[in-house]
Amino acid sequence: MPAYECWGKRAIREARVTASSYEPLTTETLAGRLGSVAAITDKLGGDTSTWDVAEVGDGNLNLVFIVKSPAGAVIVKQALPYVRLVGDAWPLPLKRAFFEYHALIRQAARDPGAVPEVYHFDEEQALIVMEFISPHVILRHKLMAGERVAGLARRMGEFCARTLFRGSDLAMDTATRKADAALFLGNVELDDITENLVFSDPYFDAKMNHHTPGLDPLVKRLRADSDLKIAAQELKAAFAGNAETMLHGDLHTGSLMSTDADTRVIDPEFATYGPMGFDIGML
Repeated sequence: MPAYECWGKRAIREARVTASSYEPLTTETLAGRLGSVAAITDKLGGDTSTWDVAEVGDGNLNLVFIVKSPAGAVIVKQALPYVRLVGDAWPLPLKRAFFEYHALIRQAARDPGAVPEVYHFDEEQALIVMEFISPHVILRHKLMAGERVAGLARRMGEFCARTLFRGSDLAMDTATRKADAALFLGNVELDDITENLVFSDPYFDAKMNHHTPGLDPLVKRLRADSDLKIAAQELKAAFAGNAETMLHGDLHTGSLMSTDADTRVIDPEFATYGPMGFDIGML
């Protein structure tokens, strides 16, 4: 039986993190707090004085650290109780780390090598320790620099085909798939963000949706197009009502890391069950 099917009662219950026990990491506290975790010291060595901790703050939602030592390197990712890009004004549940962890181990089983290997998960602290993917960089940065990635379309086609097929009724037995869908249905807050930001907010003057003045004519035409808005709501209904397979949920060029010839997938914290076409359309 695959490891991702063995979560049992602990994973079926709602993932909760208590505010009293949770504490955000810093570059100063990380080594002291994680230096006794065997899964981490196996990669970095037990002498935390040799660990070099750097925060890479380019994400919208989370704390991310690169931790290096003479023995190796890992990524430490910790959820924050709010959208990092906005601050306390946009709270988010810490339990999203739980869903990211479960998505990663399923994606790893369904398309081996496509996602970072997970070394350690701490639900209480909402953190995941995973493989440091190097020399890969965020795909968006490469594309903005005019660089090409050989085999990108084929690799992402393979990832979508393998994960979407193997997470559906086409490949899973009914009981396992329904239990899996029930687990990811708990990711309600991030589902709500997806439904609003993708299917609703672009079509009216939403509080969290901003654009540059140069786009004003295009935005005006878009928001006046009744047929387009009806079509968007039909797609929203399909997303919300068709639990066809486990989705990555946020599959865009900021969730891919590439070299000139290889691509890996990261950041599935928006994972949910929905129609196969959603991940493909987002990409």
